[in-house]
Amino acid sequence: MRKSVLFVLAVAVVLLAGFGAAAQDETVLVIGHTEQTDFYDPANGFTGTTSMVRRATYDTLVTFPDEDASEILPSLATSWSVSDDGLSYNFTLDDTPRFNNGDSVTAEDVAFSLLRLKYVNGNPSFLADNIDSAVANEDGTVTVTLSSVRPTFVTELANTAFSITNADVVRANGGTDSMDAAEMDGAAEYLNQNSAGTGPYQLESWAPQDETVLVRNPHFVGEAPYFDRILIVNIPEAATQKAALESGQIDIATDLTPDQIVELEGNADINIWSGPGQWNHFLIMNADPEIGGPVSDPKVWLAVRLAIDYEGFLELWPGSTTPGTVMNIFLAGAFQADRALSRDLDRSRALLAEAGYPDGFDIDLKYPDWNAFGVDMNINAQKIQADLAEAGINVNLAPGEFGVALEEYRLGNAGFGYWLWGPDINDPVDVLAFVPGGKVATERLRFTEERAPAEILELRDAVKKESDPVRRAELFEQIQLWLQESGNFAPFLYPPTQTALRSGINGYNWHPQWVMDVALISRDEM
Repeated sequence: MRKSVLFVLAVAVVLLAGFGAAAQDETVLVIGHTEQTDFYDPANGFTGTTSMVRRATYDTLVTFPDEDASEILPSLATSWSVSDDGLSYNFTLDDTPRFNNGDSVTAEDVAFSLLRLKYVNGNPSFLADNIDSAVANEDGTVTVTLSSVRPTFVTELANTAFSITNADVVRANGGTDSMDAAEMDGAAEYLNQNSAGTGPYQLESWAPQDETVLVRNPHFVGEAPYFDRILIVNIPEAATQKAALESGQIDIATDLTPDQIVELEGNADINIWSGPGQWNHFLIMNADPEIGGPVSDPKVWLAVRLAIDYEGFLELWPGSTTPGTVMNIFLAGAFQADRALSRDLDRSRALLAEAGYPDGFDIDLKYPDWNAFGVDMNINAQKIQADLAEAGINVNLAPGEFGVALEEYRLGNAGFGYWLWGPDINDPVDVLAFVPGGKVATERLRFTEERAPAEILELRDAVKKESDPVRRAELFEQIQLWLQESGNFAPFLYPPTQTALRSGINGYNWHPQWVMDVALISRDEM
């Protein structure tokens, strides 16, 4: 649903009157945001907005510091140990947290949540594919056994997809952790409108592509958050977000353009938060000839990468950088701008000729009609169209509604497209999603192991079990070099994060895993 200034005015009316007389004393935070939500159910949801809401409404076994992902910290688990063979993890639980209905967290809740994530076969379920079993022990601990050694397992547990849910509540609303959960689980509808977690907030309601409402968890154990109520309002247009922020109708705007940020810098009522980016923008090329057509050819993959005017994108979006590969630039060992590809139209045209397209070809570029955190994807698509035309590729722009485009991409039915990526795992192993056998490469772009050269499969398998940091870095270097030459992705832009806030809003911090933690935010008292 497209929003207008009139809609934002309506939000202000709701804040003043919609909650009734008793609500007038509530402290309310309003966030203007371009919504990207598929589910709020932890086992099914896998988008940026989903992560932000789950951070507020659930806890995981382990977590990261509030300001970054520099270390693993205890959360619902106070400690853990690993077996000598690296396959079994035993977690000791904190006995103080309470679910939002007042129930204590038990080992059974943890085992249920992990197995439901694995078996429900939702978008984030691949994160649990290596879990062989999760058992609630009589002493109140939980033992998780993996099917193969996975040195990054504890790091992965900080992803909000591993949120621990109240097993009794989820079961009562159709949930199951059985092996047939993909067919039998029916709890998603309930969990899209109600949370069953231990976080400082609980989900009160969600109107898709409209607004999400959070209220305090009455049984939260810990320091209560400042705001009684959080409204996350879907405002796709950057201009509307800016107008709403300037007028005080929203407190935070997450998706303003760089030009708008510059315009606001002299406004005493507005503060700007600037920091590293999370989102790697790239083109996708389906490896299945029936779907990708000409962009299923590895020579074309490299030709497309070499046809992109990377410097031009930096001029479009000041403060951005050129990613070296599809590995996010803040992950250890990621190629930075000094190791990124440069434009080479002569080589691009030569590769197209070698692939059998000396005169180029026509193709549709599919992407969401979306303002992605201040970057208008339509503008980037138009530049891609112009860049590739210089190599002889005639691109027809085919934007679509976000949810529809996302579903086509996730089902692997998009031939040539434009998307962006934030890390699922704050470890270099995240890049394996983009190599054959990985979720993105295989499920979404049909780059199966059968289509892949042996060299990349050997590198992939070696780095998955490597724990020596020096050797691990060497392997990730080789993987990135392979992606530059032979991968079916064309990364071209890494924008910074720039968020605008009303003066007096404190505690905001962008986070690479959950975007922002709303429970840390407060407002100066008048």
